[in-house]
Amino acid sequence: MEVHRRLVAVYGEPTWRNPLPVLDELVSTILSQNTNDTNRDRAFKQLKKHFKSWEKVRDADLDEIVATIRSAGLANQKGPRIQGILREITGERGSLDLDFLKDLPGEDAWEWLRKFKGVGPKTASIVLLFSLGKPAFPVDTHIYRVMGRVGLRPEKMSAEKAHYYLAEIFPPETYPAVHLNIIRLGREICHPRNPECKKCVLNSLCDYYQKS
Repeated sequence: MEVHRRLVAVYGEPTWRNPLPVLDELVSTILSQNTNDTNRDRAFKQLKKHFKSWEKVRDADLDEIVATIRSAGLANQKGPRIQGILREITGERGSLDLDFLKDLPGEDAWEWLRKFKGVGPKTASIVLLFSLGKPAFPVDTHIYRVMGRVGLRPEKMSAEKAHYYLAEIFPPETYPAVHLNIIRLGREICHPRNPECKKCVLNSLCDYYQKS
C-alpha cells in the first residue's frame, strides 16, 4: 500500500484509455505485444477501418490482415493469431459475442481466455481488468522489472507466476492505478539500464537502490 500511496501522490489516479468491448480489447492487446502504444493503436484503427467487423477479419485472406496490421510489428505472427482466435470463438460459441464472460467468475473468464494460442497471462489480465471490470493484475516488462528491483517479487520468479503473486500483494481496488503508475515509473525513471534512482519516489523502499 505504501508503493501505491507514493505513486498516486506523484502521478495521481490514472485512467485507462476508453474501455473497449471485450473482443476489441482482446485484439488490441494482442497487437500491443512487443510494441508500443502508438503502433498498437495505429494497427488497431487500421484493422477496424479496413474490415468494418470482426466477422470480416475472421473470413478475410490472411495476407490482407497481415498487411493491414504491419505497423504493430510481428504482423506475420499476430495476424494468424487474431484470425485463429476469431475462428475458434465462432466454432465454440457460434458467434463472436463475448458478453457471456461478464457473467462468469473472474477465474473462469481467465481460464477461458487463456486457452487460445497467443493469449498469455498479461493479455488475459488486461481484458479482465479493463474491459470486464474483474480483478486481475497484468504484469508487463516494466512492472516485472520495477517490482523485482523494489523487492516485491522474488528475484527468480517468472513473469507468469508474478501475475498471481503480485495480485495477492496489492488490494484488488488498487490494481488499475498500480498497474498504470508502475508502468509510467518504469518508462520515465526505472529504465532497464541506468535507472534514475535518485529521482524515484520509491527509492527509500527499494532493495536495488539500497544495494547500489
